[in-house]
Amino acid sequence: MTVLLTPRLRLEPLEDRHFEGLHRLNSDPVVMRYITGRPDTPADTQLMIDRVKARWAEFGYSWWAFMRRDDGELIGTGCIQYLNRDPAEPLETGWRLRQDAWGQGYASEAARHMVGWAFRTLQPERVCAVCQPENTASAAVMEKLGMHFTGLGRWYDMDCKRYDVTASEWAASPARVQADAEA
Repeated sequence: MTVLLTPRLRLEPLEDRHFEGLHRLNSDPVVMRYITGRPDTPADTQLMIDRVKARWAEFGYSWWAFMRRDDGELIGTGCIQYLNRDPAEPLETGWRLRQDAWGQGYASEAARHMVGWAFRTLQPERVCAVCQPENTASAAVMEKLGMHFTGLGRWYDMDCKRYDVTASEWAASPARVQADAEA
């Protein structure tokens, strides 16, 4: 399984040993307001881990735990997966962070490396991301990745904005140049 290193983070495939940190993240109602609209129970967190481990086994990618390199703390998670969990859809990236890690550039740093890995390894035509219209912080990260707004739609049982970046756009993106320099 693939581990990604960024200047401040170690992205590790999500597994059982991440349960405590993941549950701390996913049980925060503020973190989850744009994701599921409700905090996770311990059972929800374990179901996520089980689902993610199965996807790593099936596809070779899924959700990573964002481990801070200086102290080993799980501060977030992020993914490369099929949009709406449907293999007929394009690859999607996404992320969530603990509140105490907001506004420090961790989401952009991790997302640059996940998207870069996807284009190098999986070679998709495009990578997309979705967020609820009110989630301006995630939309800003998408724009920093060189993604552009492509429209509104319904994914994960929510009305969302979709952003895309094509392989050729990524190749010319300052985010790709930065990720390459950080690797």
